[in-house]
Amino acid sequence: MKNPLAPEWLQAPEDLNDLNKKIWPESAKRDSSGEIHIGGVGVSELASKFGTPLYVVDESEFRSRLALVNRAFTQPAREHGIAIRMYYAAKALLTTDIAGWVEQEGYSIDVASGGELAVARAAGFEGSKIGLHGNNKSLSEISRAVVAGVNSIVIDSEQEIERIASIAESNSVVQGVRLRVNSGVHASTHEFLATAREDQKFGIPIDQVEDLVAVIRSHPSLKFLGLHSHIGSQIFVVDGFVEAARRLLSLHAKLSEGEEVPELNLGGGFGIAYVENEKPINIKELAQRIIANVVSLSDELGIKPPNLCFEPGRLIAGPSGVTLYNVGTIKDIEVPTEQGSANRRYVAVDGGISDNLRFALYGAEYTSSLATRSSSAEPVLSRVVGKHCESGDIVVNNTYLPSDLAINELIAVPATGAYCYSLASNYNYLGRPPIASVRDGQSKLLVRGETEQDMLARDEGYKTGLADES
Repeated sequence: MKNPLAPEWLQAPEDLNDLNKKIWPESAKRDSSGEIHIGGVGVSELASKFGTPLYVVDESEFRSRLALVNRAFTQPAREHGIAIRMYYAAKALLTTDIAGWVEQEGYSIDVASGGELAVARAAGFEGSKIGLHGNNKSLSEISRAVVAGVNSIVIDSEQEIERIASIAESNSVVQGVRLRVNSGVHASTHEFLATAREDQKFGIPIDQVEDLVAVIRSHPSLKFLGLHSHIGSQIFVVDGFVEAARRLLSLHAKLSEGEEVPELNLGGGFGIAYVENEKPINIKELAQRIIANVVSLSDELGIKPPNLCFEPGRLIAGPSGVTLYNVGTIKDIEVPTEQGSANRRYVAVDGGISDNLRFALYGAEYTSSLATRSSSAEPVLSRVVGKHCESGDIVVNNTYLPSDLAINELIAVPATGAYCYSLASNYNYLGRPPIASVRDGQSKLLVRGETEQDMLARDEGYKTGLADES
């Protein structure tokens, strides 16, 4: 009988040891004892070498997804004579090594702050392959981007036009810019992920676009490259992209009268599967349908189809990452139900919202698995929780784990490559976890974990106390 506390979509697995390939990295496999290996490296070795919690990134998976997504868009675009520019959305997951993989696979990179710009530059990105985003870019960030020769700066408000134009002029640069348009298209996602509605902080209202493009074009130090749209995140259907393209292409056609507009940037937000019941659209099919519709709509408008830009992030990084945790405590709670009561098991691990904020922020669901061995025990409805002083400190809200799960065993949470490390914090003075990559049986530390001494070193009172003591 199904536990009444389990959500309708969650079914008890026939085999608790199965690693669903639409959620886990392709390389994730169990050995003869049942221990999970990722990129040819066992989780016990990784935990022993780097500690837990630990973000693990499968480099081969990351690179192969970059190549897969690039092919999905460039092949159909080539058939229509359209050029494609792929920007990796750095906000999903960024280290200098990861930025290096992105650059080596031929991508440009989309950064949203001076810090992300610094990482991209440190990884060897030329300015011509960088785009700068952000709804409140500082003068310093704009100046650094202009001096670095970034390909484009996305204008998000009227005030930014004058700021960018002035800085570009003072540096004797003609700076490429795009204008982010709030198209009114709302992808069907969680409220906080909806970033293309009228009543929100991003973009320019669609009825102001023509006037602001005229202002941009009045500045000799600016070159208008085209419009930009981002309709949301974790999107499973193509309809929103098609409707956004339709609205923007109508504007594009008007703006192209008398002056070329070379590009249209349709953003990213392509969804991935975090749990069994999620079925994202095949990226090849999605790309073909978007491009076919852009060509068809352009024909209807009597214009040449623009070159297209896309900004995948989660689609690349998300499935490439797995987080390892150590189990600290296990408790069973009897929860009242309409039929009487039901049991929910709470499995507390050595991390929590400081390394994965997504459930607390978005209600995001994940799955999990016992990582160090196979088990034939009965599945138990479980909630994986962290060690923080918050009732909402939940890593995996609904999952099945084996009834014989023991303290000090490792559990693994897949599809954590995107927005987990990026959103990590020092809540309760926990150091942010390390990131390690795996490939061909080898592991490498990408970012070391923070220690208490690292955190104290920023505390001026602590430093003053040391000085007084000495």
